[in-house]
Amino acid sequence: MATGSINVSVENIFPLIKKFLYSDHEIFLRELISNATDATLKLKHLTSIGEVNVEYGDPRIEIKIDKEKKQLHIIDQGIGMTAEEVEKYINQVAFSGAEEFLEKYKDSAKDSGIIGHFGLGFYSAFMVAEKVEIITKSYKDEPAAHWICDGSPTYSLEAHDKTERGTEIILHISEEDTEFLEDSRINELLVKYNKFMPVAIKFGTKTETLPKPEDAKEEDPAPTQEVDNIINNPNPAWTKQPTDLKDEDYKGFYRELYPMQFEEPLFNIHLNVDYPFNLTGILYFPKLGQDMSMQKDRIQLYQNQVFVTDNVEGIVPEFLTMLRGVIDSPDIPLNVSRSYLQADGNVKKISSYITRKVADKLSSLFKNDRADFEQKWNDIKVVIEYGMLSEDKFFEKAEKFAVYPTVDDTFFTFEELQEKIKDTQTDKDGKLVILYASNKDDQHSYITAAKDKGYEVLLLDSPIVSHLIQKLEASKENISFARVDGDHIDNLIKKDEETISKLSDEEKEALKTDLEKVVPKEKYTVQLEAMDSNASPFIITQPEFMRRMKEMQQTGGGGGMFGMGAMPEMYNLIVNTNHELIGQIKDTKTDKKKERLIKQSLDLARLSQNLLKGEELTDFIKRSYEMIK
Repeated sequence: MATGSINVSVENIFPLIKKFLYSDHEIFLRELISNATDATLKLKHLTSIGEVNVEYGDPRIEIKIDKEKKQLHIIDQGIGMTAEEVEKYINQVAFSGAEEFLEKYKDSAKDSGIIGHFGLGFYSAFMVAEKVEIITKSYKDEPAAHWICDGSPTYSLEAHDKTERGTEIILHISEEDTEFLEDSRINELLVKYNKFMPVAIKFGTKTETLPKPEDAKEEDPAPTQEVDNIINNPNPAWTKQPTDLKDEDYKGFYRELYPMQFEEPLFNIHLNVDYPFNLTGILYFPKLGQDMSMQKDRIQLYQNQVFVTDNVEGIVPEFLTMLRGVIDSPDIPLNVSRSYLQADGNVKKISSYITRKVADKLSSLFKNDRADFEQKWNDIKVVIEYGMLSEDKFFEKAEKFAVYPTVDDTFFTFEELQEKIKDTQTDKDGKLVILYASNKDDQHSYITAAKDKGYEVLLLDSPIVSHLIQKLEASKENISFARVDGDHIDNLIKKDEETISKLSDEEKEALKTDLEKVVPKEKYTVQLEAMDSNASPFIITQPEFMRRMKEMQQTGGGGGMFGMGAMPEMYNLIVNTNHELIGQIKDTKTDKKKERLIKQSLDLARLSQNLLKGEELTDFIKRSYEMIK
């Protein structure tokens, strides 16, 4: 029997591993199964190129629990190791056998799926085990080896009578980590980290129901049999070519990824690139609606089919983190615990590639079936609008397929919209004014007034619309957006026709004085305008700039950026001097009745804008009943 000290470059690697190297103890199983997978795929590769004359067969990795002995076994039928190789790969910490193998066979092993990079992976076993054994038999005609280490730098290595090729790792689980002797816990980890490993993983058995014999009676129970419980799917959809998959295959894989998600995705994007980096994956667009937060952290990151994390920030642009699916790349640089990204030029390239692929897919959907694209718009617009706001390259591409719905459920691209309104919606400075509503119900009266004038009104109701409008205005010449209840619309409405006021200048001056006695100066600026007699007598608009800033504050922009603090509530009160009610107010003789008419009219206008609340609403209702009496 040989004994010796593990060759490490620090005084004692084990406390470092237990406390600092890995942030989460549970990943030990992922690391050990990754090693077992590497060993199996190495053998597969060597047999496929004819370098090894052994039967590859149908190998699998098996996980066993022995509660009585407090042991966890990880068994593979892979390439195995000789005693000399154990000395080389196990006793020299941070020497990666997978990396050496990839270097030696770099041309032929390119697509073999061997993980590599992680020479310290085996030592994660000591996070949960007080002692670790390796029993291994190489594919070469050499004796098996038995390695034992108790968590100190000393080990023993001797021959073993194992006759079958492969490696068995035995973890003697420590008292504080006995949770890893529970079937449910191990099953949870296998499903989380190894659900799509490229080698079959067996964990126990399960009962399978068989068809009834033809001569069985109806009341007879169906026969059953015990079969191996295979945890994983070694050939997930993203490892296949898009040409080999049908729509149902993509939907089936979505259900496999998210078994508790009952709503089907709208469409998918298959990623497949091998230069200048390797990346495969499938991204799905779920039905998002208006919610920008609840969908994040649903994309799973894999490295050669080993789950790494569902925090893909940095690899996937932020606006796409609301999607779902899988990304798999051996070229994503991770730290030793495989949990966090390291700064690297490849990450930016991968992010740019994914952005481009998503934009190309959306463009293709728009061109090939515009009606279907428009039907899906409300469920995908948040992602597209957020992308246009945050990624300039995506903005450039999205201009071709982003659509703008109207309140009448018709859709225009930006170019189509400009063509549609170029002769009807310009302000006094010749600027094209795009009218929009953010809530069809709240702004119904304003929408109706604008449509009566023949104007087109968009429905822009996503939570980031104020930010997006700022960017659109900045990127376009001679264009402005005006919400249909905003003060900018005044210029537009007044331009199309000059309406003569029924009141003289003196009457208007006297009326304004009466109005300003009742209307709160701190909230409303009174403006007298000659409009169609059928238009509302009192119209409340909000200064466009102040309203936008307030909206941007609420969604994380404006105020904090400019250090303004909370924006005050300020409105314009537009009084239609040609309305019959305004004439009545002007002609009312008693101040008390005049005040009551002005208050009632103002409150009706406020009510239409959801500005009447609390005590003021109660007073309005009481006053209304009095007036009815």
